[in-house]
Amino acid sequence: MTTTLRRAAHRHRPLMLFVSAMAVLAVVSAIGVFADPRVLTGAPIWLKPLKFCVSFVLYGTTLAWMLSLLPRRSRTAEWAGTVIVAMGVVEMAVIVGQVLRGTTSHFNATTPLNGALFGLMGQAIVVLFTAHLVIAIVVLRQPIADRVAKYAVAWGLGLTLLGMAVAIPMVLPNQEPGIEGISGAHSVGVPDGGPGLPLLGWSTTGGDLRIGHFVGMHALQALPILAIMLGRFLGGRLDERTQARLVVVAGGSHGALTMLLTWQALRGQPLLRPDALTLAALAGLVVATAVAAGAVVARRRRPELVLAA
Repeated sequence: MTTTLRRAAHRHRPLMLFVSAMAVLAVVSAIGVFADPRVLTGAPIWLKPLKFCVSFVLYGTTLAWMLSLLPRRSRTAEWAGTVIVAMGVVEMAVIVGQVLRGTTSHFNATTPLNGALFGLMGQAIVVLFTAHLVIAIVVLRQPIADRVAKYAVAWGLGLTLLGMAVAIPMVLPNQEPGIEGISGAHSVGVPDGGPGLPLLGWSTTGGDLRIGHFVGMHALQALPILAIMLGRFLGGRLDERTQARLVVVAGGSHGALTMLLTWQALRGQPLLRPDALTLAALAGLVVATAVAAGAVVARRRRPELVLAA
């Protein structure tokens, strides 16, 4: 792991410096959660910076690792990574700055300054999305010797874009709660700041668009972890092609789950209180994933047979 991180830091130092800064800020924010008694939209005021810091640590570390897998360096991808760092700094500067001012960073248009800061965050996310897309294209165009890793990286990068995209409904006109100065919401059918799951804060009384956003974004980590586990625990039984196909099945299932959770939220339905239609869709997804994975495994070839062939 240490060697991997060193290789990642060598390939893209700005990303890893950003990750280090976010790790330090995460500690500061965690202290603030307990030391600062202020509450904002139903949660400790430092909880949002904490969650964003942790997310950026995972995101930046994974991106740097993915860039280190490329057989040759790409200036385009490295510049895109630096742009992502710059946009991440903008996001965190606004979020922390608004906490220090005692107000919200998201959906806040209560004053010209607050509206401008929220608009700046929106523009930063668009630029970050574009830079991430550039990295995805570069990675897909370069040959990666490890086929399983290539599929995991490709699906992870693509599904992260989907995870960003499913957050768009948060700022659409139908999400405006009718409160002056508030231009969007995480929750559907209920006001933001109501009862929510511990730590995550996802609404337990209405839909919450952050759930699909979260699941989609963290495909960036989930699929590479799956690829590593397949190689470590089933590498002696499954050939590389079979492992790669299983990653493809997992990627398709992950994308479908992201859309299902977003669809559930848009219907104003809490995550833990699904109706019959949602349960039926989830059951269908589970069955389809199991059947597809079973079909892949049934067609497997043992590594020793592949070598013999």
